[in-house]
Amino acid sequence: MRIIYIDGYNVINSWPNLNKIKDYSFESARQQLIDTMQNYGSYKSSKIVIVFDAHKVGGNMEKKDIAGMVTVVFTKDGETADGYIERMINNIGRKVEVFVVTSDWLEQQTIFQRGAVRMSSLEFYNEVLSIEDKIRKKTEKSKLKQKNLLEDSIDKKILEELEKIRRSR
Repeated sequence: MRIIYIDGYNVINSWPNLNKIKDYSFESARQQLIDTMQNYGSYKSSKIVIVFDAHKVGGNMEKKDIAGMVTVVFTKDGETADGYIERMINNIGRKVEVFVVTSDWLEQQTIFQRGAVRMSSLEFYNEVLSIEDKIRKKTEKSKLKQKNLLEDSIDKKILEELEKIRRSR
């Protein structure tokens, strides 16, 4: 299983749809990102860790919320999302496949040196859009298969008789 660490505010500020939402409510933008990652993580069988900076919030303790494949982390006072992600990657080492999503160039270089795969926020945005499109198509295909047609549920002889009546008009 791969683990994807996401610099939450970096992604919110980079993705066009989330950037618009954040202008009205950061909470709504965070929730939209979390919801999107729930779908993405389930589809890709990936563990997702979204990290939000709380380093400027005095006295803040590190907080984690886990829902399915997604863990949401608010860092403790004095710790950036970058610092948290670097610390976690150091703890994991090279035992599992780790991706880090951020557009912070220095952070990309640091995590790459520690064995993680880096991905910019916009690259990840395009991948997520592609996955959402695949999910939508798969859902539509599934709905079509589940349609209950009259011809599937009636006796073949009755269907033939109805067809004769239809053609005689």
